[in-house]
Amino acid sequence: MSESSVSRILLVDDEEAIQKLLTYPMEKEGYQIVQARDGEEALEKFHQQQFDLVVLDIMLPGISGIDVCRVIRAESTVPIIMLTAKSDEFDKVLGLEIGADDYITKPFSIREFRSRVKAQLRRAQMVGKPAELAKEIVDLDKLRIDFPKRNVYVGDEKIDLTYKEFELLKTLVGHPGRVFGREVLLQLVWGDADFRDPRTVDVHIRHLREKIEPDPHDPEYIFTVRGAGYKFRDIQ
Repeated sequence: MSESSVSRILLVDDEEAIQKLLTYPMEKEGYQIVQARDGEEALEKFHQQQFDLVVLDIMLPGISGIDVCRVIRAESTVPIIMLTAKSDEFDKVLGLEIGADDYITKPFSIREFRSRVKAQLRRAQMVGKPAELAKEIVDLDKLRIDFPKRNVYVGDEKIDLTYKEFELLKTLVGHPGRVFGREVLLQLVWGDADFRDPRTVDVHIRHLREKIEPDPHDPEYIFTVRGAGYKFRDIQ
């Protein structure tokens, strides 16, 4: 969170109408909104101040929203909500794969926007930095996780995880032995569970197992707890 108790949001959109539509009601609710009209200005302001959330339009003049997202995500875990006027699934998937936490397709209601913002801010408060990751590097048999660098190795091979896969792994490893239900994982990793299919978690768990488990069908690290959810094995 920012230094004060007020959540500071970086709103990046080149449309004046969108800036006015979102800024006034959010400031009325007590949020501090910092505006940017293009990618260059967004990065400049991001590096000047501390933000609790970034709302980022994909289509920006100059540096694209996708590239801005890449830069911010390489430096910070601040929640990012992407705005898109396109219904093209490619844009949405690409945004999420490079590290955005959520997306909203224009046009949208203030009510929906407010709900998404609150969900991401709540998620950021819930996640924090698990105390169990204080050592920052975890070695388990052939699995090595370097949390500061966001690198995962199986043996000598570096494993390529998507942003969400790594966040899911971090959440589980941060609380070894604790069982997480699907809805809780949706809250912690995706920001909300209201409009998401719980099978999203199952799909990401399957992909994680395929990448890090010696035998995905007989896992050594990520276990299914029937009727309850998933857990990472105890770390001694």
